[in-house]
Amino acid sequence: MVASLIASVLFGVLFFLPPLVSPLEANSIFAWRIFITLPLVAAALLLSRRMPDVQRILRRVRARPLLAVVIVCNGLLLGVQLWLFGWAPLSGHGLDVALGYLLLPLMMVIVGRVLHGDALPPLRLGAVIAAAVGVVFAVALTGQISAATLIVMLGYPVYFELRGRFGLNSPGALALELTALLPVAVWFAFGQTWPATDTPRIIVGLLAIGLVSAVALLLYLRASELLPFGLFGMLSYVEPVLLTVVAVALLGETMTAADLLVYGPITLALVLLCVEAAIGTHTRRAD
Repeated sequence: MVASLIASVLFGVLFFLPPLVSPLEANSIFAWRIFITLPLVAAALLLSRRMPDVQRILRRVRARPLLAVVIVCNGLLLGVQLWLFGWAPLSGHGLDVALGYLLLPLMMVIVGRVLHGDALPPLRLGAVIAAAVGVVFAVALTGQISAATLIVMLGYPVYFELRGRFGLNSPGALALELTALLPVAVWFAFGQTWPATDTPRIIVGLLAIGLVSAVALLLYLRASELLPFGLFGMLSYVEPVLLTVVAVALLGETMTAADLLVYGPITLALVLLCVEAAIGTHTRRAD
C-alpha cells in the first residue's frame, strides 16, 4: 500500500514536469523518457539482485515464443500510456487523462471481481459505490468521454491482466517492455529537432522525468504484485485526485464548482478505503 501511494504521488509530480522541458513536444519527451528510464530500471534490477528475473523470462520466451508477442504488446500498451502522460499536460488535456485514471480503479475492481473472484468487504463495497457516484457525475458534467480517457480507462486493465495471466508481473518484465519500446523511441527522437537554447534546463528536466518515471513505475508494479487486484485498483484513486490537482493548480486547466460533485464522493471512497486498511492492519496485529 505504501508503494502504491508513493507511486501515485510521483506520477502527480511527473504530470507537472513536461511543460518544464518546453519547447520539446510529446514525441521527444516520450523518446527521452524511455532512453533515461530503461537504464535506471536496469540499474535498479542489478542493485536489488533481480536481474536473474530478466534471464528467467528470456528462457521462458525461448521455450514459448508466444511470450515475446505478449511482451511486445504489453510494451506498446504501456508506451501509449507513457506518451499520453507527456502529451496531456502540454495540450490542455490533463483533466481528460485524470478522468481516465478516475475510471480506471472501477474497471480494475470489476475485473478483479469478475475474473479473479476478489471479495468486496462492506467498506470496500461502500467505497466502490461512492466512487461510482463520482464517476457518474463526471460523465454527466462532461457530456462525453474523450479518447484519452478511454485509452487510460481500458488500456491499463488489459495491460495488467496480460501480465498476470502470462506470469509477467515483475520488474524484469518491465525492463523487457521498455526495451521493446526502444525502436519507437529512436524513431521519435530522429523525427524531432533539439531546441537551440536552454539546453541545460531541458537536460535537467529530462533527467528528472526519467528518474521519477523509473521509481514510480517500479513502485507501481511492485504494488500490483503484492496487492489483490481489486484493492490495487481502489488505491489507484489517489492518482487521479493528484493529477486533477496538478492540472488545475499548476497547469492552469479550468474546473468549475460543479466538479465538486465528482471529487466529493471520491474523497469519501478514499476515506472508506483508509478505514478498511486501518481495521485490517489492526486485526492482523491482534492475530
